[in-house]
Amino acid sequence: MNEIIQMPVREASGLTAAEVHRFSAVEIRQRVNLVQEVMQGIMKRDTHYGTIPGTPKPTLYKPGAEVLCVTFRVAQEYRIEDLSTDTVARYRVTCVGRHQTTGIQLGEGVGECSSGEEKYKWRGSICQEEFDTTPENMRRIKFSKYRGNVEKKPQVRTEAADLANTVLKMACKRAMIAMTLNVTAASDIFTQDIEDLPEELRHQEPSQPATDPELMKKWVGAAMAAETQDALTAIWKEGVKELQEAKDMQAYTAFKAAVGARGEALKASADAKPEPESEAQPTPSTDDQAADEEVEFEEVQE
Repeated sequence: MNEIIQMPVREASGLTAAEVHRFSAVEIRQRVNLVQEVMQGIMKRDTHYGTIPGTPKPTLYKPGAEVLCVTFRVAQEYRIEDLSTDTVARYRVTCVGRHQTTGIQLGEGVGECSSGEEKYKWRGSICQEEFDTTPENMRRIKFSKYRGNVEKKPQVRTEAADLANTVLKMACKRAMIAMTLNVTAASDIFTQDIEDLPEELRHQEPSQPATDPELMKKWVGAAMAAETQDALTAIWKEGVKELQEAKDMQAYTAFKAAVGARGEALKASADAKPEPESEAQPTPSTDDQAADEEVEFEEVQE
């Protein structure tokens, strides 16, 4: 007797496609678009992600990775290796991402943390007496440079046992972010772990303004003032070129939204015009067909 096997439902722009074991180009595009929509509509700068001066891409933080996991229904499992010694707390963690509905393993990420790292190994001494009574091999003078000023800080070694829990959580966080980037294919948008740089290394370059309001106003206004599809297309090409040279992604995003909205308005206005009464409708020319087609815009590279 033949049995009926029910195949799992396919998830558009999701992470499982069990019936064919692959994604189409359209689905991959939908998934990338979904990551970008979540970044723009849900995530907040300096909470879910942030841009470290001197780095080309935003850094994904743990709250942002959690948002992406919720979006794509990814559950986390952790495998922990304890590599600690008597003097150093050290953990290597593998985070496994599984689809919450099907249980399919989607990918892994590995993270490691140790109390021997610079920011965990040393702490500032409470007072000069503590520094003086600490053995020489367990103390040091830390020199740092911040905005042109050199500072000297007396430091002593930190007890590894006091940092065991912190080090373990940091290893889990690094593994979880790595897994999220691998599973969601968001590495072209985000990087990771740069927020773990020592504080003095984060300020080597002055921060740049997030966007140029005048540049944004110029091109958004030009897009909304376009009277035809051809004019809108010409404005798009000119605006993309200037915004790409300025590397102003916020202005580009606003400009792109304005172009899309204006394009829809022009199309709706054209569709609303009454057709002339005639027994025989002329065949539209190639130019007319091209004008009625939706304009496709190329993405500006970050």
